Amino acid sequence: MEIGDIEPDADQARAAARLARLLDGRGRPRKRQRGVYLHGRPGRGKTMVLNRFYASVDSERKRRFHFHEFFAELHSAAHESGSIQTAIEALTGNARLVCFDEFHVHDIGDAMLIARMLRALFARRTTLVVTSNYPPNELLPNPLFHAKFQPSIDEIQAHLDVLAVDGPLDYRTRATARGGFTNGCYLVGPAPAAGQTEIRVGTRHLIARSDADGCLAIDFAALCGTPTAAADYVQLAHRYPRWLLRDIPPLRTVPPDWTMRLVNLVDVLYDADSELTVYAAEPLPGLLSGVVGVPDLARAASRLGELQNSAAAGQLTLVDNPGSK
Repeated sequence: MEIGDIEPDADQARAAARLARLLDGRGRPRKRQRGVYLHGRPGRGKTMVLNRFYASVDSERKRRFHFHEFFAELHSAAHESGSIQTAIEALTGNARLVCFDEFHVHDIGDAMLIARMLRALFARRTTLVVTSNYPPNELLPNPLFHAKFQPSIDEIQAHLDVLAVDGPLDYRTRATARGGFTNGCYLVGPAPAAGQTEIRVGTRHLIARSDADGCLAIDFAALCGTPTAAADYVQLAHRYPRWLLRDIPPLRTVPPDWTMRLVNLVDVLYDADSELTVYAAEPLPGLLSGVVGVPDLARAASRLGELQNSAAAGQLTLVDNPGSK
């Protein structure tokens, strides 16, 4: 999110000043510095602050990851090497500074991988910068598993300074620059008819509608109603810069895992800055009303709220495209 010339609020200014202390006078990462953990509600400027800081770092020994993309790459590298440790080293290389955007822990399996990653980075004394919608103590909130992740939370607090970036304004409501993700529209009503094609992602075959202009159109049920994962969306986002998600019903009428997949999809497309147009049964507030127990739904709502509300989108001529398999 970029907010143009809007004056940074107090939380953003405090976070930016703390991040600046990680660098020396020439913009290079200082050695053996405590990292920074920025947390707050969606749209409060955490990613903006992180991106501006990262751009100011004058070093090749830096890495920035969106959390979904990192895990997709981690699983792929681990599969190739047969070792999680080797995969972590391959992804982070000799970086002295590693940044993670949208750090979150909802699944105990992911939690164990994250724990190993954190131990590896802290053992190397890599400086870590994190943004999250959750303060450390709220990571992996499921009471059945939270205690298992507590040692990692303790490590985070031991190695990172925790700062809130949680001002009263959702800055996405002020953003005026449009492009990429926000070139899309949020449309209420049924999507126009289109031909079908089959696309392959990983080991799965999905029924979709795609055109030669780099647009993937797919029904909500075909994508989110099947056991797809964030790694699948990352792979597809590399192939398709424009997306049309069709026929989203009121989310209170579908299982929570369908909604969670939508949250992950929006995260991936937002980070990839892929243009997204959706056709939904109701305006956004009605689409989301009555949904409980789905983590990060507020972040997806904030991002979907950036889409243009329009009575008509650019017409997409969708044709069968066997070559996309």
